[in-house]
Amino acid sequence: MGVIYTLAISNFSKLGDAVKHLDLQNLKEYLHALDYEKEAKLLCLDDCSECDVYIDGNKTQTIEYLLDNSVRSYRYEPSYGFIERKQDVFFNQDSVEKNVCFSYSIDENGIGEQMLIEYKDKYYDMSTYLDTTPVYNSIEDAQEKKENLINEVLR
Repeated sequence: MGVIYTLAISNFSKLGDAVKHLDLQNLKEYLHALDYEKEAKLLCLDDCSECDVYIDGNKTQTIEYLLDNSVRSYRYEPSYGFIERKQDVFFNQDSVEKNVCFSYSIDENGIGEQMLIEYKDKYYDMSTYLDTTPVYNSIEDAQEKKENLINEVLR
């Protein structure tokens, strides 16, 4: 019983450490590490000063000051390049529509949303599967990398 208790406490403290150091570069890994069946999601409303973590649709924790409302997300279209994403609609428990500032989720297969996130003059490429999240200094750098990857696959 003592061994199980020790393992549980160490896992909770590791999760707490991860939240202290959570940023966009390790967001994907953080959500992957959570125990979920269908979806792990980070949802930031209004001005993004607070973000909630949802596990299979249930709010499990709130993280403060991870982002602000300057965050932008883009999807990649081969013909057009990166296009700014429109955020999903969210209704709270009282069925009141809330403004979504940012959201990112991982599904039951461990696959995250395919997007590029712009925040504080950095661009975080959330489209990689096996690698850590690449960070670029410009949207042009991210687009060049994406186009090179596509050309490599087509060869």
